Amino acid sequence: MAGIAMARTQGPDDVAKALWYVAPGRGEIREQALPPLLPGSARLRALWGAFSRGTEALILAGRVPRSEFERMRAPFMSGDFPFPVKYGYATVGRVEAGPADMIGRTGFVLHPHQNLFDVPLDAVAIVPDAVPPRRAVLAANMETALNAVWDGAPGPADRIAIVGAGVVGALLAFLCGRLPGAAVTLVDVNADRAAIAHAFGVAFAKPETAPADCDLVFHTSATASGLATALACAGDEATVLDLSWYGAGEVAAPLGGAFHSRRLRLISSQVGQVAPSRRPRWTRGRRLAAALKLLADDRLDVLLAPPVAFADLPARLPDILGAESRVLCQLIDYSREV
Repeated sequence: MAGIAMARTQGPDDVAKALWYVAPGRGEIREQALPPLLPGSARLRALWGAFSRGTEALILAGRVPRSEFERMRAPFMSGDFPFPVKYGYATVGRVEAGPADMIGRTGFVLHPHQNLFDVPLDAVAIVPDAVPPRRAVLAANMETALNAVWDGAPGPADRIAIVGAGVVGALLAFLCGRLPGAAVTLVDVNADRAAIAHAFGVAFAKPETAPADCDLVFHTSATASGLATALACAGDEATVLDLSWYGAGEVAAPLGGAFHSRRLRLISSQVGQVAPSRRPRWTRGRRLAAALKLLADDRLDVLLAPPVAFADLPARLPDILGAESRVLCQLIDYSREV
């Protein structure tokens, strides 16, 4: 067994700082003392983090449905919905204490926004050398996109539309664009997202010019209009795979018209469990490791917004997570935490 490097004596450096959502539209950074490191755990100092914009915008607004309070709990989350909660699931850090063979290594952890934290060893996914630490914050989103591709099962030469060019939608375009002969179109109301489609070698369209008669449609916009566009893109007997998280809001689904006569299928995909087609053989750990390896592509840097200092997050939350924000993946820089 690898030797254990002992944690440092408790001192000022063992006081962690974390972002908490404390009221609608408001967050604050709170301190907490870390206990001595437990056997079988590692202590990481955060390097980079990222927001899950759609989910965390709903949390900031207090729009998590009561029925989802338990299912929405993230790993290592503290508090209870609606407030106050310490939430988040995209943190990349360097191991400071734990097994000797892990010291100094960079790991991705599904952990809330916090500068220093302890987690069980099996919660740390080592970042491959080919993936820069700042890009590794996309791992959770890539895992979601990978799971959705397994759920949707697109094939070579398929005509595929992705409605909603947020981070997950863009990553779906990235993955589907690798299929031989596939005609992939990224659809969004924001024409600026055409640059992302271009970077990934796929087509771009606004909703009014979105392709029809598609073999498979992914929907990620979390809007009723986006869902309507996705259904309009689908060909006869095609599948519309919805990844959107709508929170407590009600969404009108246009299931009249030709929905039934064209025998369309509207199904959901969610990353909480491994897709049924892979579940007998894949663990969540294997899936996350695969997602990290898929990030070894410089083109993915187009999704990363300029970093915000960790200490500035409470003041910047409304801009980052607001409805008018055009930020894709907001990087958090922990080197500028004070």
